[in-house]
Amino acid sequence: MTKAFVFLNGEFPKENSFYDNLNIKEHSLFCADGGAKKAIELDITPTEVWGDFDSLDTTYIEWLIDRSVKLKKFNRDKDFTDGELLIEYVSSLNFDEIYVIGGLGGRIDHTLTNINLIFKYNNLTFINEFEKLFLVKNNQNFNFLKGKTISFIPFSDEVLDLTLDGFQYPLFNHTLKRGDSTCISNVITSENATVKFSSGKLLGTLSLD
Repeated sequence: MTKAFVFLNGEFPKENSFYDNLNIKEHSLFCADGGAKKAIELDITPTEVWGDFDSLDTTYIEWLIDRSVKLKKFNRDKDFTDGELLIEYVSSLNFDEIYVIGGLGGRIDHTLTNINLIFKYNNLTFINEFEKLFLVKNNQNFNFLKGKTISFIPFSDEVLDLTLDGFQYPLFNHTLKRGDSTCISNVITSENATVKFSSGKLLGTLSLD
């Protein structure tokens, strides 16, 4: 299974052990502008860095050039964020999994925009030291996560026929409407829990503690 990591320019976990546990050095890393600062701090050489480089001073850029990192520069005035342009590109490379770090926290407009990218590009997972955010697919299994706290948040007007099997608070053919808090802070109680629904968009947040 192929995996890539993307560093955006939001808030990053401070403990180096977080990154060590993800084995980032063993996979491809792509950075959007200021996200390269965290890569340099961790002494991880990115594959590519994209952006208008308004968040990187000459010292950082020289570090990247010395290591033959591919740099792609954009004008500051553009229709998409550096992060989305990079994620669109990484998604086109057909990795099985793409983990985005530094996409949460900071300005709320950036955070909300980033979360919405989960529904636009395939196989995105946003992760920090506390939780993972991901697209929930119909008939998705959650294996070997017994005891973990998980929430399901509707990102469409309705999620129809929602069935939760193997959870502390199960549901059967439930209609979950936008804004409903019905599925917040559920707990996985089975080693093989399943989520099913017939239509709609559903965001999952899995606690990592």
